[in-house]
This record gives sequence, C-alpha cells and structure tokens, in this order.
Amino acid sequence: MYKNVVAITRITLLFVLAAVLIMTGIKASLTSEYSPVLSDVVAASKPSVNEEPIQPIHTVYTGTETVTTQTVYASVPAVEEKKQTDKTVYLTFDDGPSGLTGEVLDILKQSNIKATFFVLGKQADVRPEVIRRIDEEGHVIGNHTYDHEYNKLYGKFIEFWKQIKQTEESVRLITGERPQLVRAPGGTAGKFDETYFRLLQEGGYRVFDWNVDSGDSKRKGVPAEEIVKGATTPVNSNEVIVLMHDGAGHEETVKALPSIIAHYKKNGYRFDVLTPEMEPLQFKLQSKVKPKLEQPGSRWISENVATNAALFKPGRTLAIDMGGFSTEFAPGEYRVDDGKLMVPLRAAVERLGGKVSWNAENKTVQVALTKVHWEADPLKGTLQRSDEREKPILSEVRFIGHTVWVPIRDVMEISGHKVKNVFSRDNKYIVVTL
Repeated sequence: MYKNVVAITRITLLFVLAAVLIMTGIKASLTSEYSPVLSDVVAASKPSVNEEPIQPIHTVYTGTETVTTQTVYASVPAVEEKKQTDKTVYLTFDDGPSGLTGEVLDILKQSNIKATFFVLGKQADVRPEVIRRIDEEGHVIGNHTYDHEYNKLYGKFIEFWKQIKQTEESVRLITGERPQLVRAPGGTAGKFDETYFRLLQEGGYRVFDWNVDSGDSKRKGVPAEEIVKGATTPVNSNEVIVLMHDGAGHEETVKALPSIIAHYKKNGYRFDVLTPEMEPLQFKLQSKVKPKLEQPGSRWISENVATNAALFKPGRTLAIDMGGFSTEFAPGEYRVDDGKLMVPLRAAVERLGGKVSWNAENKTVQVALTKVHWEADPLKGTLQRSDEREKPILSEVRFIGHTVWVPIRDVMEISGHKVKNVFSRDNKYIVVTL
C-alpha cells in the first residue's frame, strides 16, 4: 500500500513539473514574439535626423562683451549617399568666362543641370557679372590660374601658386567664396612634377583632370559634330568628367552642348558638380617629367602653403565695421591668441582703405589709415602715432614667420576708432567701432 502511494506521488510530481516547464516555454515564446527587445526600443527612439553638437566658443575680448554659447544640438537632415553603381557625368568648362558663357548657362538652366566652371582670374576681372551668375545659379567655380600662360606657370611652382592665389582673390571679391578646386591649364600630364601635386594638396586644393576630352580645343574651329563624338566617348567608369571650353572662339561647343546633354540623359546618367569632398581624378605623374630647376624652399612653404589649408576649413568669419569701411577675414586668415583677434597688419590696413609701407632700416611698418599716421614696431611690440608727443602703446604686434600680425583692436583704436563691441552672430565674429 505504501509503495503504491509513493509511486502515485512521484507520477503526480512529474506531471506538475512537466506542466510548469510547458507554461514557462509558452510564456517565453510569447514574450519573444510580441515584446520588443532593448535594441528595438533604442532604435525606435532614435530621431529621424542626425544631431551634431555645436561646440561653445570662448570669450573673445575681456572688457567688452563676453562671447559665450551653450552646447546645443542642431538638426542635420540625413544625406542620401550616392550609390557606387550610379552613373554620373560631370560637365566641366575651362577658360571662361567669355561672351559665350551666358549661352552655356542658358542651356544648362533649360536642362536643369549644374556644371563646374574652371575660370581664369583675368577673365573674371573683366566679367564679374558672369562669375556672379555662375555662382547664383548653383554651379561650382574652380580655379584655372590667372592668365593661362604655360611658360610662366610650369617654369616654377611659386609662379603657379601666385596665379592660383590671384584668381582665388578675384573670385572671392565677387562671390565671397574661395574656389578650392583647381584645374591645370592643359592638364597635369607632362607639366606637374611631384612638387606641384604635393604642395597644392598640402595647401588645401583639389586638382582635377578629366577622363573624357571633347576635343574642342584640338585645333581652331572643331565642328560641333566632332565635339559631340569626343564628349560622349565611352569610358570604363561610372563617373565621367567631360572637358569642354567656354572661352572665346568656342561657338561650336555651345552648339554641341544640347546633344551632349541628351546623350547622357538617354543613357541613364545623372548630372552633378565636382566637390572638394570627392577623390580627385588626376593623370599619373609621368616619369619623363623632371623636377623643376627652381624649387620652393622650406621657409617659403611654411609661410605660404602650410597655413593655406585652414582657409577652406569650416569656422567663423571675422567681420569688421569701421566708420563706413568694412571687411571680412575668412577662417584661416586670422588667429585667436590668448583671447585676442590677430590679423596680418598689411591685409587689415589695405582692406580698410589704408596704406602700408615697410621701413627696412629700422624694421618698422608705416601706416596711414583714416587720415591717421602711425608706426608699428614688431620687434619692440609697440604702436606709436606719428605725433612725437604721443607715447608708444604696448601691443601684441609681432612677427609670425615673416608677416607682421597685430590685434585688430589695436589697429582700430590707434586709428581713432575705439572698439564698441565684439560679439558672435551667424557664425561670425563681428567687431563694431564707434
């Protein structure tokens, strides 16, 4: 009897245990099927836009207005990345602007297409209104040197650099932006040595060649039919950079342009503009190109190239308003040292309508600004009005490399324009004087 009771008890316990296990399994199954796991909750809580922190800026000048911001988060729309399989064509035009550029812009506008224009500074100075239109209609402006003269550009790098900077300033004065893209006249092949490639890259520039040549500059008067054929030559790449010209004498290129556009549309290409973020397409450095006889020295490189890349980095612009005169310094053109806004003395004075001369004998700078004459001594760290009764003013004026830099506040105040306020707004440092 006792054995039967024990057996029954054991069987009952086994049934209870089995029931418990079955119910636990069902519950786990239901939980995994219907309850969100932690990663799903986190994913669901993510915003539909990216968030980028805006870093706080520090006090610019103690004694005027303290410039501070708190860390906030700005909504940045998600950018749809271009697929690697997308077929893209980049229409590029060299040697303009000319009297034909307006016709090119009209065709592009009718087709709702943006292009890249590598302009000559010499032509930009003559036709600033065309440069302005190129910019306003959403096209990209690149740098094609100032005068396109091969013998000067490819004799020594310093001359090439000088022309790049000259054209850069011409475009900046018209559009407010510096062209970062560069195209060498005639292309880099056979003309660039290693120094050209390296120093332009170190200076922040992006040099673009091409992989499709329309042939519109092979000789004078190339007919439109031949240009269309050249510009639509198949290449083994999903990215096509087409070389064309909008300089004087290229009427046939204008005639060919609608057919070129129609060809790429028919074949499923999207149209886009070149950007500094792209990997530049460049011809390979040719072994037959020997290094130039005259190469820039390390001091010239440190003073001109090493600091140039900062001009293209994001940052605040320095805007100055001085009694009717105003100017701006782009990021990289000025410095913030120990709470002081430092600017190159010559650039500041000349942009504000003044004159500067260098006294080699005593190594001082003579300045005439808003009818006030004064002297800057970077060795002693002083500024002094020409009136001998005025005592020298201690200043942070000093040499940085071979350039004289000075606090912008000191320039304003010794010239008779006391600084009223310095504040930050719309991604700018703004200096306002009385």
